[in-house]
Amino acid sequence: MRLSFSPLLLVAAGVAQAASSWSFDDASISVSTKGSSSKVTEKLNAKSPLGKALVLGHNDVAKISLTTKDNGKDKRPHQAFLLLQDTVTGLEAPFTLSVKESGKGSVSVAYKDIPQQLLTSASPLRANIVIGSFGSATPFVSSESGVFELAIQHDANQPAPTASAPVRYGKKPEIHHIFHEDPRSPPKIISLVFVLAIAATLPVLFLGWALLGANVSHLGTALSAAPVSHAAFFGSILAMEGVFALYYTSWNLFQTLPVAIVVGFVTVLSGTKALGEVQARRLAGER
Repeated sequence: MRLSFSPLLLVAAGVAQAASSWSFDDASISVSTKGSSSKVTEKLNAKSPLGKALVLGHNDVAKISLTTKDNGKDKRPHQAFLLLQDTVTGLEAPFTLSVKESGKGSVSVAYKDIPQQLLTSASPLRANIVIGSFGSATPFVSSESGVFELAIQHDANQPAPTASAPVRYGKKPEIHHIFHEDPRSPPKIISLVFVLAIAATLPVLFLGWALLGANVSHLGTALSAAPVSHAAFFGSILAMEGVFALYYTSWNLFQTLPVAIVVGFVTVLSGTKALGEVQARRLAGER
């Protein structure tokens, strides 16, 4: 005797999948007015929409309460929100439900919370409930007719809101940018004061060398031992001062940096040999 279990397995899998799905129960909507005790409450059904449209005034707040269920058991989903939709334009605005671990959830929607594009709708807004989560359970999306309809009632003493024109690509008005002025050097009088202050210290420096002994008599020995190194080292120092002077007067940073790098490289190479020659004479006791 030969049995085929494939049809039975498919039927069992289909039943299990159909039974494991999200839904809601114990749902109701209440519309209350701020500063007033008047309140309208209606029961909601997951399978059929409410038979009449509820009116939401400019001072009203609509509160939706429900219990989410997975496979008939109270459970908290990963996502649950109320979706208000303009049936003419198709624009939608989601409002997230706050759901507890027990599955009880609620959301409040006031007149001021609804986007302006939906407030301008001439027809009632369709409300849908969407529930879903991780796992194999089928998410719940209310039918095309929605769960209930919400008719917006504007303040009679205020002009009705109008939908702003959508922003589209096209020619825009010319924009005039105002940039900051380029950085400037300080006034020449200030620079001149500092130059004179530095120049005034040069006689003091030369006098100190003369009193302490600058070994000027060793100049010929140093130039004969390493003429290129001493000349390049002293010349690179003067060249670096010239680079700084040009940067102050006319050059920009991109003109100054390459030249300063080359001069600095020459200073390091020549200074190593020149100062090495001076140290050799010092170790020999000649200085």
